[in-house]
Amino acid sequence: MTGAEQLVILLDVDDTLLDNDRFSADLGNALEQRFGVTERDRYWAIYDELRNALGYADYLGSLQRFRNGLDNHPALLGMSDFLLDYPFEQRLYPGAMETLAHLRTLGRPVILSDGDVVFQPRKVHRAGLWDALHGDVLIYVHKQQMLDGMQQRYPAAHYVMVDDKPQILADMKRLMGAHLTTVWVRQGHYAAAAASQHIEPAPDMEIACIAELCGRKLGDFLQA
Repeated sequence: MTGAEQLVILLDVDDTLLDNDRFSADLGNALEQRFGVTERDRYWAIYDELRNALGYADYLGSLQRFRNGLDNHPALLGMSDFLLDYPFEQRLYPGAMETLAHLRTLGRPVILSDGDVVFQPRKVHRAGLWDALHGDVLIYVHKQQMLDGMQQRYPAAHYVMVDDKPQILADMKRLMGAHLTTVWVRQGHYAAAAASQHIEPAPDMEIACIAELCGRKLGDFLQA
């Protein structure tokens, strides 16, 4: 890009712009229907193991390991279609696209997400978010460790980060200080789990759902 923006608004994807909890529930139901409860639980055990090792959700890697012992199962290959063709556009939170359009009047909205290099971009494409943001998408293993790279790609006078995980917001705030306004969107199971935790520094702003940003003005972010 050329020149610096006045404001770059960074947005997480899972449980911020779209209901990833609903996707996980649908995936669990599909696994149970096709393979039974025991194999469903085995998939999630593999998923948890990989998430702890990698630091991000690896649905495709989990499926690759899950195939062990199931190579001749007639439903195995169909799970590829389930994941890659899942209708993420139907899982966008109400008002998500309208919110992106509004934020574009205030600054430059950019997706900043954790994830793998195959499934997470596919999710962003399938949801329609890639096209809505004209390809302004960053996906890292740990986004809070890539803030220098983010600022090189999208230089700005000020930044906003919208995320459902307040600890990530706190980590970013400690690194960027007054150049960053943090917005905690209290959607999804991570936000619910963090409700009773003490987060320092606390988010600059809290909203109940992503659509609440439609009512915000430029000064709201800069003053926060």
